[in-house]
Amino acid sequence: MGGPRGRLISDSDCVTAVELINEARTNGARLKPACDELNISERTYQRWTKEGAVKKDQRPLVERPTPKNKLSKEERDEIIKTVNSPEYADLAPSQIVPKLADEGKYIASESTFYKILKEEKMNTHRGRSSVPVKREPPTHVATTPNQVWTWDITWLNALIKGQYYKLYLIIDMFSRLIVAYEVWEEEKAEHAEYLIRKATLSQGIAGRPLVLHSDNGSPMKAATFQATLEKLGVQSSFSRPRVSNDNPYSEALFKTMKYRPKYPLKGFKSLDEARKWVGEFVKWYNKTHLHSGIKFVTPYQRHYGLDKGIMRKRKEIYEKAKAKHPERWSKSIRNWILPEYVSLNPISEEEAENIINAKSK
Repeated sequence: MGGPRGRLISDSDCVTAVELINEARTNGARLKPACDELNISERTYQRWTKEGAVKKDQRPLVERPTPKNKLSKEERDEIIKTVNSPEYADLAPSQIVPKLADEGKYIASESTFYKILKEEKMNTHRGRSSVPVKREPPTHVATTPNQVWTWDITWLNALIKGQYYKLYLIIDMFSRLIVAYEVWEEEKAEHAEYLIRKATLSQGIAGRPLVLHSDNGSPMKAATFQATLEKLGVQSSFSRPRVSNDNPYSEALFKTMKYRPKYPLKGFKSLDEARKWVGEFVKWYNKTHLHSGIKFVTPYQRHYGLDKGIMRKRKEIYEKAKAKHPERWSKSIRNWILPEYVSLNPISEEEAENIINAKSK
């Protein structure tokens, strides 16, 4: 708590320590053991009580000499004047100091420039480029099918090296159902327009509220495609620039596709072959594939409400199995409850509730 060269505790703590030691001594304790209990030396106690009462710490009252390396007011003013001059107003100190040196001038070090800018609250963005913006991750919540769709384009290898076919694909975030897809030889906004029209017609939701999320590719941001979305009443949503995991559902689907045992790693011979293979994959994925993200039902079952009956049946089977052999079950049966909502990026239950409530108003 203290030492021979100065006090390291507050005055109030010092007074309390002395009172405790005095109380212990009154009750028969010796000075050294009493001081040891509070982790101070006898000399410290004696110094604190030298004049009868506990003496206050005098160090804050001592007048200290001005550091030899402290800048004068004139030098400080010169730094402020320099960083605000037209020549240097858009530059950081790391640029200013070398330029001054090239002119044969030295005012202060780079760190001193930064220190003074900070003290003067002038350490903001100084370049002509845009100030870096912190972008919050896109957050969308779906409680039923056809509320949030995500879409993307992936390249399929052709047999000819350097040639690719482009798979355009839209997936429903809630059910994971592939609601529309097309394979073309190029990326065009016209293809994206055709795909979204086809998807909304197939689901019979033209004019209903819908969010379509994608990355920042040129077909996604094309003015004609955005105009089509506006006509259809579709709200566009985009991933943050250079953030690959803001469109996880589309990315996961493409990975599932390209890791299929029958995926032609050497490439497709033709556009027709690519279209045929993708068509077979979509059929398998939608109606046969038991998706781990939706409790191992198919996207088709989830999308069209067949999942609830399936889950009830699974639960009944597990409950009967447990009743028949309870000794084999150390815990409750497997959780067959489907999630009530799906979010684009991980969020808390409270955030999800707020978003759902806002939608219902």
